Amino acid sequence: MRRKHGPRRHLTESLRFEAFGRVMAALATKAEFIEAARDLTWWRGADHSWHIEWRDGPYASEVAALLDATPAGPCGNSRAVLDVMGVRFELRAVDPVGRVRDRARPGFWRLAEALDTTRRTNTRHPWEELLGG
Repeated sequence: MRRKHGPRRHLTESLRFEAFGRVMAALATKAEFIEAARDLTWWRGADHSWHIEWRDGPYASEVAALLDATPAGPCGNSRAVLDVMGVRFELRAVDPVGRVRDRARPGFWRLAEALDTTRRTNTRHPWEELLGG
């Protein structure tokens, strides 16, 4: 007996995961997102869409621009809806500060600041603390 929709469902499922992998790989290469965002989480929606959420960091519209994806709905400070390879992604920024304000905000976890060896101070550099130097 032959299934009428079996292989098509499998292709659709693999396409959803491929789109998710591409979005996450693109975000992983964006240092300004990775350094600024906190509590990054994701889950599949009931309609097989993907939801990605983070705290602090850039606005949802800024992340949408970083991904260079097709808008599929409203794109604002706290929420953006995208279409990637025909798969719907909903981005949600909780308490975002935006890329410009985040760069100006001092923080212990800023990787660029922690690795800056040209900055001279009277105290030890964060990387010296980490390496015990």
